Amino acid sequence: MTPLLPSSRPSGALPDHALLRTAARAAVTRLNPAQQWRNPVMFVVWLAATLITALWLQALAGHGEAAAWFIGANALWLWFTVLFANFADALAEARSKAQATSLRGLQTRGCARKLVTARHDADWNTVDSGTLRVGDTVRVDAGETIACDGEVIDGAASVDESAITGESAPVIREAGGDFSSVTGGTRVLSDWIVVRCTVNPGDSFLDRMIAMVEGAKRRRTPNELALAILLIALTLVFLLATVTLLPFSLYAVDVTQQGAPVTVTALVALLVCLIPTTIGGLLSAIGVAGMSRMLGANVIATSGRAVEAAGDIDVLLLDKTGTVTLGNRQAAAFLPAPGVSERELADAAQLASLADETPEGRSIVVLAKQKFALRERQLLSHDATFVPFTAQTRMSGVNWEGRHIRKGASEAIRQHVEALGGQFAPALVRDMEDAARRGSTPLVVADGARVLGVVELKDIVKGGIRERFGELRRMGIRTVMITGDNRLTAAAIAAEAGVDDVLAEATPQAKLALIRRYQAQGRMVAMTGDGTNDAPALAQADVAVAMNSGTQAAKEAGNMVDLDSNPTKLIEVVAIGKQMLMTRGALTTFSLSNDVAKYFAILPAAFAATYPQLDALNVMHLASSESAILSAVIFNALIIVALIPLALRGVTYRPLGAAALLRRNALLYGLGGLLLPFAGIKAIDLALTALHLT
Repeated sequence: MTPLLPSSRPSGALPDHALLRTAARAAVTRLNPAQQWRNPVMFVVWLAATLITALWLQALAGHGEAAAWFIGANALWLWFTVLFANFADALAEARSKAQATSLRGLQTRGCARKLVTARHDADWNTVDSGTLRVGDTVRVDAGETIACDGEVIDGAASVDESAITGESAPVIREAGGDFSSVTGGTRVLSDWIVVRCTVNPGDSFLDRMIAMVEGAKRRRTPNELALAILLIALTLVFLLATVTLLPFSLYAVDVTQQGAPVTVTALVALLVCLIPTTIGGLLSAIGVAGMSRMLGANVIATSGRAVEAAGDIDVLLLDKTGTVTLGNRQAAAFLPAPGVSERELADAAQLASLADETPEGRSIVVLAKQKFALRERQLLSHDATFVPFTAQTRMSGVNWEGRHIRKGASEAIRQHVEALGGQFAPALVRDMEDAARRGSTPLVVADGARVLGVVELKDIVKGGIRERFGELRRMGIRTVMITGDNRLTAAAIAAEAGVDDVLAEATPQAKLALIRRYQAQGRMVAMTGDGTNDAPALAQADVAVAMNSGTQAAKEAGNMVDLDSNPTKLIEVVAIGKQMLMTRGALTTFSLSNDVAKYFAILPAAFAATYPQLDALNVMHLASSESAILSAVIFNALIIVALIPLALRGVTYRPLGAAALLRRNALLYGLGGLLLPFAGIKAIDLALTALHLT
C-alpha cells in the first residue's frame, strides 16, 4: 500500500534535514517567555538559566560567587537544556505541519457541472467548484474530478481514491446503501454519478483533516493533563526544598565554622537536575508524535484525546464481515431435499445465479461447474426472465421454459413456497439447522412450489485472525463480534475465530445498548463502522473508527476516519494508542529514576566542605565539586537529546497485560534510569578532567 503522505517515513526513521532545520529555528524562537511559560517545568529551567546568566555577568564584573567560567558553563548548559526541550516539541509539530502541507497539496480547484435539477440528464451550468454549497448537485463523468464532498444520489461509477487513501485499486461508489459517500479531489474512472454536496467550501473532508493535523498540539488529553499536574507538583516540592537549603547552609557554616555557604549556582543546578526536566521536555512531543504515527497508518484522529483513548481500550467491537471473515461468503456444498439429486439442485441453483453478479452468486456458478461440469448457459435467447434480488422479496431467480426458479433466505422462500401450496420437508429443515450450527448461511432453492434443497454459503474466517485476538486477550482487551447473522451462525463463526463474545442479529439499538452496558461497567469501548445505521453506536463509543468509504453520517459520528476503509485497522489503532501510553509511561519512569545519581553528584559537591561526612556519598569519585555539578548539568541536558528519537518513534509495542507491562517498564526504564546516569555523569567528569576544563 502506498502511504498517505509522500513524506511519511517508517516509525524508526530519522526526520529529514528540512524538518531538522525548521525545528532548530523554532527551538530558538520559543525562548520567548510568552511561549515558554506554557510548559511549567521547562519555564522553571528557563528562569534558572536566566538567573545563572545574570550571575555570570556579575562574575565577569569581578563580583561573582564562584569562578566566571564555572558559572558561565552552567548557564550555557541550562540554556541548551531549554533549547533541546523546545527542539523536541518543535520537531514533533514540524512533522505534523509537513503532513498538513502534503494534504493541502491534494486540494484542487476547478470547474464543476452544476445541475439545474437533481436529474442526471438535466441542464447544467459550468461553475467554479469553490462556489458550490450544501445541497447543490453536480454530474461527474469518467475522467473528471469530483468537485465536493457529498453523497451519490444517482448512477454508479468506479472512483480512484488513491490520492486520499493511498490504495491504487479503484472503488465503486453508487447511489443508496453504505457506499455512496465521495470525497472532493478524487477522480471518476468510468461511467457517471450525480453527487449532492454535503459540505460548504472550507468544511470538506480534506479541510478537516488539515485542521486536525495542524491542531494536533492544541489540546492536551486528560492523561497528559494529569501527568502535567504531577510534574508541576514535583517541581514545586523540589523548588521549596532547594530554597530552604541556602539558609540551612548559612546556619551550618556559622555553627561548624568550616567550609563556605553553598552557592546559588550550585543550588540552581541541583534544582534543575532534580525536577522532572526529561519528561517535562518530551511530554508534548510524545502526544503530537502519537497522532503523527496514527496518520502514518492512514487514520485521521480528530484529537490527541482519541489517540490516548485508543490506548486505554479494553473492549473491542468488530464487524464480522470484512474483519473477522474475508467479507464474501462462498458456496461450499449443495444439500438436496428428499427425492432430489444433488446434480438437479446444482443445475437449478446455477440457472438462478447466472445473472447474479454478487460474489455469492458467482461462487454458486463456479461450484456447480466444478462438481458436475455444468457450464454457464446463455438464457437470453430462450426468452428467460431474470428476477433481481430486492430487499422486500429477499430472493432472486429466473423464469425459463415454464420453470420459476427462486433462491433466497429460508423465510422468504418458505413464504413463497407456501403461497404456492408447497412446504418444507423436515429433513431439509434439519439440514438448514446443521448448516447454521457450522457457521454457514443456508440459501434455499425452489422450483415453483417444490423445494429443491439448500446451498450452503460459508464465511471464510481470515487466516491469522485467531492469533490476533489471542494477542488482544493477553493485553486484557475483550473482543466482541457484531453480525446480523442468526445466533447459531454467529456462535459458530465466533468459536472458529476465537472472539470472546458475539452480538448476533445486531440492530442499531442493540449495538448502542451493548456499548452503554460496557461503559456502565467502567470499560473503554472501541468500534468500527461505515453505515448510517452505525452512526449512533459510533457516537457513543469511546474510540469510533469510521470507514472513509462509508456514509457521511458515519464519518461525522466517529472520532477517527480510516482512509483505507479497512475494518481490521481498529486493531492497529489500539496498538498505536497503547504505544503512545507506553512511551509516556516509560519515559516518565526513566525521568524520575534518573534523578538519584544527581543527588550523589551534587549534594556532596555542595555540602561536603561543611559536612565532610557527606563525602561518603561521592560514590562516583568525581574529580572536584565544580566537575561534579557541571557533569550532572551536562548529563541532564544530553539525556533529553538522546531520548528525542524514542519520544518520536515510540517504545517497541508488545501485547502485554498491565501487570506485565508495569514490571517491564520498572525493570528496563526504572533500573536503566537508575544506573545509566551514574555511568554517564562519571564519563562526563572524566572527559572534563582529561580536557582540563575543570
